[in-house]
Amino acid sequence: MKTYSATPADIEKKWYVIDADGLVLGRMAAIIATYLKGKHKPMYTPSMDCGDNIIVINAEKVKLSGNKKDKKIYYWHTGHPGGIKDRTARDILEGEYPERVVMQAVKRMLHNGPLGREQLKNLRVFAGSEHTHYAQQPEVLDVAAMNEKNSRNSNNG
Repeated sequence: MKTYSATPADIEKKWYVIDADGLVLGRMAAIIATYLKGKHKPMYTPSMDCGDNIIVINAEKVKLSGNKKDKKIYYWHTGHPGGIKDRTARDILEGEYPERVVMQAVKRMLHNGPLGREQLKNLRVFAGSEHTHYAQQPEVLDVAAMNEKNSRNSNNG
């Protein structure tokens, strides 16, 4: 019995759209990372980009469980001495680019290398409910229906 290894000719990419309104960030990011890697397909090959293209809309309405909105801190460094900066998840979600929270969550679930960077290019995140990829005719991926814990109502967080 031989191990199957996909070639670029075998890979067929689909387009999916996910509505992030009311979804829990970490659970949604884990599902997105799985689809970007292609692990949901039977022809998955770890060394190939056999994942699908994902469009996320309503990224500004994503939910965080517990007190993570105030306690989750994103750090970065300016490159200058003493240049450590930080910002809470609430600041980013209420700021100018709320889609960066979703991008960071998914980026940190992918490999740190050329393949992970290539897979991350297949993710498009939009803060509002409109996107620019209607020509690709994306299928709706209902993350909330996959597990009852994937979504939160407004009084839970």
